[in-house]
Amino acid sequence: MDAIAPGLLPEGLADRLPPQAEASARLVREVLDSVARHGYRRVMPALAEFEETLVTRLQSAKAEDLLRAVDPVSQRTLAIRPDMTAQIGRIAATRMAAAPRPLRLCYGGPVMKLRADQLRPERERMQVGAEIIGSDSVPAAVEIVNVAIEALQRAGVQGITIDFTLPDLVTTLAEGPMPVPPHEIERLRARLDAKDAGSLAEMGVSAAPYQALIEATGPFHPAMTRLEAIDAGCANGALASRIAALRAIAKPIGWDITLTLDPTERHGFEYQSWFGFSIFAEGFIGEIGRGGAYQVARADGTSEAAMGFSLYPDPLIDAGFGSESGKRLFLPLGHDAGRAAELRAEGWVTIAALSRADDAGALGCEAMLDGKEITPLG
Repeated sequence: MDAIAPGLLPEGLADRLPPQAEASARLVREVLDSVARHGYRRVMPALAEFEETLVTRLQSAKAEDLLRAVDPVSQRTLAIRPDMTAQIGRIAATRMAAAPRPLRLCYGGPVMKLRADQLRPERERMQVGAEIIGSDSVPAAVEIVNVAIEALQRAGVQGITIDFTLPDLVTTLAEGPMPVPPHEIERLRARLDAKDAGSLAEMGVSAAPYQALIEATGPFHPAMTRLEAIDAGCANGALASRIAALRAIAKPIGWDITLTLDPTERHGFEYQSWFGFSIFAEGFIGEIGRGGAYQVARADGTSEAAMGFSLYPDPLIDAGFGSESGKRLFLPLGHDAGRAAELRAEGWVTIAALSRADDAGALGCEAMLDGKEITPLG
């Protein structure tokens, strides 16, 4: 086997160098600080867990996504987390099982998948998010969506689009006013998810009423009008509570946020219950976050409702978000340490000379300290 070249990393993994590493830390901090102001308390789950316990809680990721290793201490298989939401559920259900509900938790850290996908070639990426454990109510949804928006705006993201979905829509209708044979429901979901009206028509009479749901997709208010028409017609009012909930969630969102509806979207929302949403931003391909309602398994075999969101800020970091052009000040040998401390308190980044050969310009400084005065360079 050929020797690995120095500095070569496995496919899908990459180092973050200055200034991107600083930008990443700053962006994550901005998001978590914003979330913390709403009462969310930070937890830091372990990077790896026993595979058998992690797999039982995986919802937004699959067991096939796990990067595994054998623990030399226990001789059991470990798995590196591909998603942190499952770990938050474990913490809430075990170590914080007695904590008062609703329990608000937030987190941030790297996750790793075994394989990359076409849209996201990286296997390691940052995940930041917040969860409400103990409620999946409309007020919880309103809070989660608006906290996510506020966190992104605080980080400087503009042109935000929130796309709502109803993950349990097909089940609600298929088991009620628009019956579909049980063995056909999964195929129906897949064709609605793909917006494939042609193959939907081929499924027969039972699937015909569902074609109207494909048209209830797009800008929020026109799509909601079409969804309300479906509810008043073949759905016989079965969607009234869902429609009222979507209206309530949308109402407090600012006019500068674009809202869309895709009521049958299921890809990535398989584990969520009545409500889900994706977050997009202008200039970025694919979603930068998602969230919604789900269930957390308790140790006693029961479950409790939850609502949360996760952001994946790496594309934002690559685009320059989180970067900060700090003023860099060169401190020559023998400089006034007290004056340098004052300037750091004012926001300057100081670079102290270690030898007379150190060059202020080469070190990225825009000024130097001359006695107690600041002298611009060049």
